[in-house]
Order: sequence, then structure tokens, then C-alpha cells
Amino acid sequence: MTSHRILVVDDEIGMLRSVERVLGQDYKLASTRSPRTAVELATEFKPDLAILDIQMPEMDGFRLMEKLRASDSDLKVIFMTGTVHELDAKLIQAIRKDAFYFLHKPFDRGVLLALVERCLELRRLEISNREYFLRIERELRDARAFQQSLLPSHSGNVGSISVSAHYIPCYELAGDFYDYVAIPPNGAVILVADVSGHGASAAMLTGTVKSALHSASSDSYEPAAVVDRVANGIREFGSNRFISLICVRVRDGFADYVNAGHPPGIISTSENTSPVLSVTGPIISPAFSFSWQQETIDIQRNSDRIVLFTDAIIEAESEAGPYGIERLVEEITTRPADGKVLAEQILQSLVKFTGGRPINDDLTLVVADL
Repeated sequence: MTSHRILVVDDEIGMLRSVERVLGQDYKLASTRSPRTAVELATEFKPDLAILDIQMPEMDGFRLMEKLRASDSDLKVIFMTGTVHELDAKLIQAIRKDAFYFLHKPFDRGVLLALVERCLELRRLEISNREYFLRIERELRDARAFQQSLLPSHSGNVGSISVSAHYIPCYELAGDFYDYVAIPPNGAVILVADVSGHGASAAMLTGTVKSALHSASSDSYEPAAVVDRVANGIREFGSNRFISLICVRVRDGFADYVNAGHPPGIISTSENTSPVLSVTGPIISPAFSFSWQQETIDIQRNSDRIVLFTDAIIEAESEAGPYGIERLVEEITTRPADGKVLAEQILQSLVKFTGGRPINDDLTLVVADL
């Protein structure tokens, strides 16, 4: 006998005895002729399956099923009927009540056994699947919390530089990443990366990027050293993974940068706004070895602004086409006094451009006032 419990409710005593004879040796049974008694009995018996007559004087089978499922939504039900002329109507009603199994009296022994076995297996699978997805949801929440913990504050001062960032993942685990670190006495290094794909593997790669950035302190955060460390760190992830990345180190009067296949960073001055932090090497991938060239440009402290972003912004679509780098440059040219205001202004412009359509990629935007 298995541990499965079956409740049988039929006002005909002969039918109860017939079901007991067929199922009694293989399952734990509780039976009653009274639907009202069945409700009380189910509270203690906790059946996995109920076999219910449809036509009963106190309460019909459909109403009884509702009461039983009020305390156990997973309860499976097999309906029995002895009225052939109402079969079609009752079958439709049974299906609408989410009871897909229907047995006509007098029933065939083999049919009853097969239906019972199928119902119990379906219940087991549904419970197992729900527990699996609940576990996955818990693990994703934990993983997302961990990934969020890798990110610095979305706004703040790093050295003498003011940073405002927006990070909007489109999945539980994102492939975008940003970070910034102060460099004494008043400099900083700022990084934005876009990892291929989404999910756990992408999240692991973002962790590798963060580790590479912070371990480059021994190299004074040289952007070329940061990118080399990222390239070495992802070699074990397989050749189908890749990262685009831009890393900018700000010093007095200079900005050193490496752009590994990433959208160009934009420099905004009082006189000009342009995407000057252009690509200096290919994307980072275990599929090939490469040295990324580091470039240096002049900057004006207390005046210039750096805007770094992932491609979700310029590739966002509307009926007019993509948002594009030109539109982004135009938005940055308005030069509000505060970088946080500019970042919010860009996102508002993006929402207006797309007409509220969802952006199907992770989005990161970092504005640094030097």
C-alpha cells in the first residue's frame, strides 16, 4: 500500500464499496456518503485525490470540490456520474472547474486504476515543479542581491569627481556592470562593461571585471592593465563569452582610457560635446589574445564632463529607428549644471523616444563631473 490518500464521496453505499474493493489494497482510503462529513473528514485525512459523485442530495460534487480545494488547491478530483443523457454538459462543467477526469458509472476497474494513477502522478509533478521554481526564484533573488552588492553607490563623490549612475537590468541577473575607485590625491578610475548574455554566467563575469579593476591598484589603475586582467580572468569561461568595456582614469589635466569594443565615451566641455573616447581595441574574449592600446587626452577639471554608457541606450528603438549616438550627444549638449540631472534627463528622453516600449537589454549610464 502506498502513502497516497484518497477520499471517496458517494451517496450510494454500493458504489463506495465498489471503489474500496478496487483501490483499498493499494491506497489509503477514507469514504463517506455525506458531502458535509467529507469536508470535515478531509481536514484531518488530508487527501491527495478525491473521487466525487456529482449528484448528491446535500451538495453536488462541484460545490464539494470547491470546498475541499479551499484548504488544498493541489487536490486532484475525479468526478463520477450515472446519468448518460447529461454527460456532455457535465463534462464541460467538470473541465471548467479544472477537473479533467470524468468517470461514468458503472466504472471499469482498469479505467479507475489508470485515472487514479495519472491524477496522483500529475499532482506529484505539479508540486515538484512548483517547489523547483520557488527554489530557482530564491536562488535568483540571492544571486541578484549579490550582484547588486558588487556595484558602488549610484551617486557620490570619488576623489574630487562627482559620479551619477543608473543601472537598469532587464533580467534577474544582468550582464552590465559599472564601478569607480578614487585615486589619491584627487583622481579616479571609472569603468563600464557589458558582458555577453544574461543569467548566472553573465553575473559571474561581472564579478571577474570588478576583481580585475580592484586588483589593478598595484598598477596605479592603468586602464590597459585593467583590461589585461579582465582578459586573463575570463579565459576559463569558454570562447563563446565576450566583454565590451571602457575604462577611464582621470588625473590632473589628463584622462587615460582603453575602449575594448565598447560604445564611445562622450566628453562634454563648455565649448564642445563629442564621442571622443573611441575604440582602441577589440572586445575582450578568450577566443583570442590581444593588447589593448591606451590613449590619453587633455581634460579640464571643474569644467568637463564624461558620459559612459552601454549600447542599450543608443540601440533603443522607436518607429523612427534607433536612438543613436547623435541624439545622445545632443541631449548631453544641454549641459545642466548637475550630472545627476543630466542622467535623469537622458533617461526621460529615452522613454519619450521609445514611446514607453520596453528596452530589451540591460542599461547602464554613468555621468562624471570632473
